[in-house]
Amino acid sequence: MEYQEERRQVLAAARKISGAGLVTGTWGNVSARCGEKDLMIVTPSGVSYDTLRMEDMVLVDGSGQVLEGRLKPSSEVSLHMGIYKNRPDVKAIIHTHSLYAAAFAVAGKSLPVILEETAQVIGHEVPVADYALCGTDSLAANAVKALRKDKQAVLLANHGLVTLGSSMAEALKKAQVIEKTSQVFIYAQILGGAKIISQEDTARLKEKFKNYGQ
Repeated sequence: MEYQEERRQVLAAARKISGAGLVTGTWGNVSARCGEKDLMIVTPSGVSYDTLRMEDMVLVDGSGQVLEGRLKPSSEVSLHMGIYKNRPDVKAIIHTHSLYAAAFAVAGKSLPVILEETAQVIGHEVPVADYALCGTDSLAANAVKALRKDKQAVLLANHGLVTLGSSMAEALKKAQVIEKTSQVFIYAQILGGAKIISQEDTARLKEKFKNYGQ
């Protein structure tokens, strides 16, 4: 099998989003770009995360054609490939149906920056893409339009969340931070109203975070 490292990363991320409760059942999907080509490794469609193996990951080309794999790829192939084709900076994509982020997607409300970690990891309000049926080219086009050239995540109306990363770890962290931010926002509203961090402070926090850690 080709692209062993990409397969390993996709499988590991799929298990993590399942274990963290960011997906239910077989919903959601994960992919990794293969080199600089219009190729990706993506999770298969309708297979339990608990039973996934390396050999179940599917290699797909830019037209959605399966090049390697015995299972059908995720139904959201066009969503993942559409993003890769329009965002050369993106190396990994995670699509979740997490509870609190999905609440924002269903309400059609973008998620503002209310936590310092949201500013540091995401760096912007998370927009909502226009609604389109799941698995369609229209959904992919709407997501790409909402992401533009620099957005790191997008909510899919009445559907879920998509996060992007220059690495799989980065895409996963963004999915986790956005879910926490969504939950905190809802609780803060109950307590009297969430306070939004200004764009200026968000930019400062984002820049400072570049040098965070070891």
